[in-house]
Amino acid sequence: MCEIRRSPRNGGRFFRSPQLGALIEKALKNNPGVQGAQAALRQAQELVYAQQGYYYPTVQGSLSSSRQRTSATVSPALNSNEKLFNLHTAQVTVGYTPDVFGGLRRQVESLQAQANSQRFLLEATYLTLTSNLVAAAVQEAGLRSQIAAAKDIIDVNAKSLQLLRRQLAAGFVAGLDVAAQEAALAQAQQALPPLQKQLEQTRNLLAALAGRFPAEGSEEIFELSTLHLPEELPVSLPSKLVEQRPDVRAAEEQLHAASAEIGVAVANMLPQFAISAARGGTATVFSQMFAGGNPFWSVAGSVTQTIFAGDALLHRKRAAEAAFDQAAAQYRSTVIAAFQNVADALYALQADADALRAAASSERAAEVTLDLARKRLELGQVNYLSLLSAQQTYQQAVISRSQAQANRFADTAALFQALGGGWWNRRDEPPAR
Repeated sequence: MCEIRRSPRNGGRFFRSPQLGALIEKALKNNPGVQGAQAALRQAQELVYAQQGYYYPTVQGSLSSSRQRTSATVSPALNSNEKLFNLHTAQVTVGYTPDVFGGLRRQVESLQAQANSQRFLLEATYLTLTSNLVAAAVQEAGLRSQIAAAKDIIDVNAKSLQLLRRQLAAGFVAGLDVAAQEAALAQAQQALPPLQKQLEQTRNLLAALAGRFPAEGSEEIFELSTLHLPEELPVSLPSKLVEQRPDVRAAEEQLHAASAEIGVAVANMLPQFAISAARGGTATVFSQMFAGGNPFWSVAGSVTQTIFAGDALLHRKRAAEAAFDQAAAQYRSTVIAAFQNVADALYALQADADALRAAASSERAAEVTLDLARKRLELGQVNYLSLLSAQQTYQQAVISRSQAQANRFADTAALFQALGGGWWNRRDEPPAR
């Protein structure tokens, strides 16, 4: 089987529709959901960079100046007997926390996994948006086809009504036949407004997905004749599915992050080491802080071990383990749903092909029957009921064929979505697993 060679950004090319491709490009730039997912990814990456900063020592500089007066009842603070003086202190402090038990590394690992998960969620947003656009475009095309068929049916019923009225004037048919045809024409006209309402709502949906207000509308017009099925179905080996689906990869990264959090919880139960050093100077005259014996320095190290905290650290570790179990269950559920989506889409495509073939055959047969019934009615060889039955059969056949054709396009897009959309073939693809 062949693998997908197109990204979700090339959905228009996949269906060989330049209009659909142009709409997708606009939507990827202007859709608020995509912009929000991009901002969330930037936030996740910055949090990783911020946490990585703890790998390095912290250097801080400070400068303080104060005006002081000592009490006469205590020893003088200075060598002189001055009770009122200025005190200036400047120092640089360096602090470093060695990551002896890997707690910091696991925290960075967890944040990086979350950032990767957000990257895959962004890909899922791209894919969902593209799939929704394709589905809406196919729905618009199908509705336009059904509206055209409904208008043709109205025209056929109107012509039949004119014919029956002429035959009524000539005395060949009864008034009951004319009334029945008038009712059929009214019924056909009644079916048109709901289709037109659906079309306008679909157009509003396309505008919203493209990041526009409904009043701005959509420049692209979609017809079934402008859409083409792909030359090759986007199928791949089942073993590749877990690498291709962005939601599966996101769930996998969430599992990775949960695993790293267990390491963080374990490290917090172990001793914590810290090293600090300071160097500076202090004097009553600003320019003399580093002169003579005024400079000072210090070096210190510490080890801290929590002896008792009400079992808080233990319970946090158990909570991290429970979160890992939850992430694992969610990962398995996502994988199962992914395989179900692919299986459903493949079976739907097979059924759609059979349904479209049958609908096309039914439409051709109904059209031939309607033409024959109309000619025989003009010659007086059949009654009106035969024509009415042929008209109804043809009406249903045309609508069924349009719906079957639209369903085949929509289910092809669903298969494209179920297999992940092809993001891994882009140059800016997410990091490898």
